[in-house]
Amino acid sequence: MATIKPFKAIRPSRDKAALATARSYDEYSPKELKSVLNYNPYSFLHIIKPGYSTNEELSGEDRFKLVHKSYLNFKKEDIYKKDEKSQFYLHEKSFENDTFWGIIAVAHVDDYKNNIIKKHEDTLKSREELFGNYLGITGFNAEPVLLTYPDNNYINRIHRKYSQKRSEYEFTTHTKRLHKLWVIDDELDIRNIEKEFSKINAIYIADGHHRTASSAFLANKRKENNPNHTNNECYNYFMSYLISDANLKISAFDRLITDLNGYSKKEFLEKLNEFYIIENRKPKKYQPSKKHHFSMYIDGDYYSLYLRKTDYPINNALSDLDTHIIHKTILKPILGITDLKTDPRIKCLPATFSKKQLKKAVDSGKYAVGFGLYPVSVNQLKAVVNEDLRMPPKSTYIEPKLRSGLTIFEIDE
Repeated sequence: MATIKPFKAIRPSRDKAALATARSYDEYSPKELKSVLNYNPYSFLHIIKPGYSTNEELSGEDRFKLVHKSYLNFKKEDIYKKDEKSQFYLHEKSFENDTFWGIIAVAHVDDYKNNIIKKHEDTLKSREELFGNYLGITGFNAEPVLLTYPDNNYINRIHRKYSQKRSEYEFTTHTKRLHKLWVIDDELDIRNIEKEFSKINAIYIADGHHRTASSAFLANKRKENNPNHTNNECYNYFMSYLISDANLKISAFDRLITDLNGYSKKEFLEKLNEFYIIENRKPKKYQPSKKHHFSMYIDGDYYSLYLRKTDYPINNALSDLDTHIIHKTILKPILGITDLKTDPRIKCLPATFSKKQLKKAVDSGKYAVGFGLYPVSVNQLKAVVNEDLRMPPKSTYIEPKLRSGLTIFEIDE
């Protein structure tokens, strides 16, 4: 059963929450990053990008130590303060027609090791060790792992109860995302939330596989070096954002390819015909409306591609995924692309970035062809995990994305 616990968050003072929190570091362009660091002294980016003001370029453990020092300075200046008691935190994020909410808590690494917290991606040992060492030196989690659980009536009632109250934080970012946060400090509510999660047999990692694995790596390392290990130390936990699967949004990644691997357009379409029913939609935009349907943009026209299921065997959860299908029928055998992570001829972009992404990319001349996919469903994701399989890279773009530094969990408490 899942072990989900409250914790004493280190978080910004109410007046500085909008300024202190930040998007994930890798989402910033160099120009935007420079602007934030120059004009916002409260940004969490100053902690994870230490040495900016002094032009110090550090790497490895030296950089990790400076991150820790910068974090302590933010606490010393009361930009961040620690709550006095362990509690849960209810977070809500709204943008246009989407509203996401979830509970910020800590989860136990044993649940990850024992497959109660399940994964759909493999992780790299080198990155596990790198991030594990980073956690060990800096001493905190600042960006939670996104976990999803089966929709739960009691936890839904908790959301309704607290969302009717005045929130601890309420701010809108320059990207028009509205964030609210409530503190769940009622002892009965806290106990009941723990109890509800303890009934759940399986929780799934939606986003943050390497963060989870690095926490497990650190916990193993600390356990080996602690003769008085009890399994209750803070290093056995990692900060998580728990959202019901009914409230999760999964979008697809578009595939953009620079060339046709030596084929002419006519030859390429003939190759596609082996596995797909092809229809030229002309300049009219086409978007797939169900799984096993694909859109393609090439030479100024959109095409619909419908999988010929009699020619493609679907015998497990992985073979049912459109990301696997397009790899097995187009990317690898026709275009010669074997690895999405390393091949420079392909780029994958979330379909949410632009409604005309395929057209713009191909019309620019940088890419020869683009493919749009129907999003993977939560049930498909779970089916892959439950069969102990792994999803191909860039299968899911999952929302919500949380801001770094909204709540911080100290590993060395």
